[in-house]
Amino acid sequence: MHYFFDPSAALFALHAALVIGIGLRVIMRRSVRGVALSWLLLVVTLPVAGSVIYLLIGERRIGRRRSRAIADLRTDVGQIAKAVIPTHFTAVGWSELPAAAQAMDRLGRSMIGFATVHGNAFEMVTDTQAILARLVREIDAARTSVLMEFYIWSDGGAADDVVEAVIRAAGRGVSCRLLIDALGARPWWKGKQPQRLRDAGVQLRPALPTGLLRTLVGRTDLRLHRKIVVIDGVTAWTGSMNLVDPRYFKQDSGVGEWIDAMVRFQGPVVNPLAGVLASDWIIESGEPLQALIASANLGRVEPAGTANVQVVPSGPGESEDGLLQMILGLINAARDELVLTTPYLVPDDPMILALRGAAGRGVKVTVIVPEKVDSVLTRYASRSYYDDLVDAGVAIQLYRGGLLHTKSMAVDGTMSMFGTVNFDMRSLWLNYEVALFVYDRAFTETLRALQDSYMRQSTPLDPSVWGRRPFRERLIENTLRLFSPLL
Repeated sequence: MHYFFDPSAALFALHAALVIGIGLRVIMRRSVRGVALSWLLLVVTLPVAGSVIYLLIGERRIGRRRSRAIADLRTDVGQIAKAVIPTHFTAVGWSELPAAAQAMDRLGRSMIGFATVHGNAFEMVTDTQAILARLVREIDAARTSVLMEFYIWSDGGAADDVVEAVIRAAGRGVSCRLLIDALGARPWWKGKQPQRLRDAGVQLRPALPTGLLRTLVGRTDLRLHRKIVVIDGVTAWTGSMNLVDPRYFKQDSGVGEWIDAMVRFQGPVVNPLAGVLASDWIIESGEPLQALIASANLGRVEPAGTANVQVVPSGPGESEDGLLQMILGLINAARDELVLTTPYLVPDDPMILALRGAAGRGVKVTVIVPEKVDSVLTRYASRSYYDDLVDAGVAIQLYRGGLLHTKSMAVDGTMSMFGTVNFDMRSLWLNYEVALFVYDRAFTETLRALQDSYMRQSTPLDPSVWGRRPFRERLIENTLRLFSPLL
């Protein structure tokens, strides 16, 4: 009896095995339907390559050590938060706010764990040169600690002044800790500044290091996208700006300078923001929480204003869909007006439905996005959603002043969201983000004034002109839309 090896049969068997094996795994993980279908399509179309890609980035694998560390920290930080945030700081006057605000607070508590705290003073700073200059001054004035975490740190221009300020602070005995994403700041990590900081006594660590061995443990495209600065345990900054000088950053991308905003806080909200940053640091460093709290002078803070702020962190292992639930809750709470800004608009089905539903019930919905973005794939995928929104009555404004990077949402002049999260599935499902949900008229009015300034530099999308774009453009947009959950 003779046996013949049939390569085509073997290849077909391998194809079938991969499709069935990965397909069953996708199905049994019960992912979001659009995400699951995108992966199934990719595996069926490219069985070998698609299967390898799925195993690398198809699941939110973070590794057992990180998963245990996050679980342990959730308990520890929760206990410490109760100790350093007195009950009267969370006794918000809900009767003076829309009913939806208290419902949002309950949702945030149940999904994330942080309660709304009142008594906060805020300052919205929208000029990046002013932000960098203020950080330099406040770091130079620091007495006990400087804590910073960023997705991107890039040398050049006024960003170098911040480095020098941190070096000076460490030189006079201030405890300085910098946590910078390993991938987002890869060019910076290869430069000279990291070693200069370490030589000066600054504690500096890469967040979520990458590498072949780490690929076997967890996904390497899960990134720390947060931007938080805490100084002396009494002042905190957060928002959309990376530690870069936009005059020097990505000048060859053809999108203009990046346009950002940051908020400076004093008051009880400093503690949960510091808690998020401290948790990230401890996961990477292994430093005991109590030691960090003592050396960084974290603890009780005094009321400094009147704003009510709820801190909502998100990321694999920390929350499943908590941040998405909060965003949907805020959209659904809108009764008169909803304005949002985002650099990357690649929403999932629930968010599209929520925006369309808001417009359908008479809410004036405006979406402000940059006319040009630095990712070709994201640019086309984003445009595929314009028809869905415009058909429902949503106004789309195309910002022409650069790459609008501010992530914000303002509702009815009384509630708002501001932070690091883009309105895309990467931010909502894969990145470690932090968002502020603010139930305060003064903050929301300040944010609306900023959004109005963006609209004055924008061009409204004309539905009639948009509808006449070439078939080739539509084909590219709708094809990339199929893979939008993977971008």
